[in-house]
Amino acid sequence: MVGMRRSLLMVVSLLVTAPVALAGCGDDAGRAAEASGVASAVPSVSPKAVPVAGTPTENASLRLTPATGTKGLPVSTEIGFTLAGSKISTVALKDDQGKAVAGRLREDGSAWVPDKPLKNLRGYVATVTAIDAAGQSRTETTSFRTAAAGGQETGTGLYLFDDNTYGVAMPVVVEFNPGIKKKDRAGVQKRMFVQSAPMQPGAWSWTSSGTQAYYRPPKFWQPGTRLTVRIAVGGLPTGGGRHGDQDRSASVEIGRSLVMQVDNKTKQMTVVRDGKTVKTLPVSLGRKKYPSSSGTMVVMEKKRSTVFDTRDEFPAGEGYRVDIEYAQRLTWSGQYIHSAPWSAGDQGRRNVSHGCVNVSQANAKWLFDRTLIGDPITIRGTQDKLSYGNGWTPWDVSWAEFVKGSALPVPTELAQATQD
Repeated sequence: MVGMRRSLLMVVSLLVTAPVALAGCGDDAGRAAEASGVASAVPSVSPKAVPVAGTPTENASLRLTPATGTKGLPVSTEIGFTLAGSKISTVALKDDQGKAVAGRLREDGSAWVPDKPLKNLRGYVATVTAIDAAGQSRTETTSFRTAAAGGQETGTGLYLFDDNTYGVAMPVVVEFNPGIKKKDRAGVQKRMFVQSAPMQPGAWSWTSSGTQAYYRPPKFWQPGTRLTVRIAVGGLPTGGGRHGDQDRSASVEIGRSLVMQVDNKTKQMTVVRDGKTVKTLPVSLGRKKYPSSSGTMVVMEKKRSTVFDTRDEFPAGEGYRVDIEYAQRLTWSGQYIHSAPWSAGDQGRRNVSHGCVNVSQANAKWLFDRTLIGDPITIRGTQDKLSYGNGWTPWDVSWAEFVKGSALPVPTELAQATQD
């Protein structure tokens, strides 16, 4: 439901207007299109020079890009290397006023990436030194000039905020407006960097429209993981004459493990924390006409109190406007976990909602006080299957399905990783 989607996009700095009231417990109208495939594990960057793979030879060489004298380059320009029989020792980039520009080597040693977008209409000189197998150094320089500002932008958003703590199923979610076309996704993805500590492999996946990209590991994140993310697309050509609006970054922590599992047959929710069942709650799911979606979803948003207004979403006489407490969004189309004291007598017995997970007032508060954005919930046994892209859905497909059709090559060992 469009109005609901806007309310959450506003917090990722996209230029939209939030509605006064939220629609809730929807019927999945307006779902996002299903995914067409995914992209490979993103190359991370390192603060230190790293050796380039390969055995040094006597014919050591070093060539740089961009070529000397190139003009009109985007502010996302990297210093690229063509190497043989040597490894990068140092890279220094200065602007035409002599100011040094900070940056880092890609992990594979193929290029050096500035830490921030360069300035428009400025000249730059890069000096690169490589060392061969005999310990002999070779230095090359190149100079170039960036283009003037202007042109249409691709709006971006990152659903992570510095120093926040998220659940173990929190994907890195990046938004693009308008969406990135298939032919342009590989170039954009190469500028989307994710580092995890402790290190865990991962991959990017694009929705078919190219409006969102997800990054996740084969299994849920390890509790206590630190994620450092840089979406370095400021000034980057994104296709169709557009360029990214700005760089976005965040450093966040993954908290304890809390997993919710809902069984339509028993109409019970089981809450598992750090591998131990801590509570079982009776629920009421969507009635036959408005079934809840079966699949693995992620808590995307939490509101202590809000208003659901579905009068424009359902047939005449079936819509409603009601105050809601302890609301936790699961899908873009309007499925939530929330307090529903009016259905307390049905919870654990029959389904009466419009698609939401109804729980009692006391249980809704208990759950709300313990969940994090990014906590997973799996609903099983309903007559409706969750549509990929209707919420943060990268966990609703197998790892093998997630990594096929990638925009960049996926290392074999990563593609064959297993998923619990």
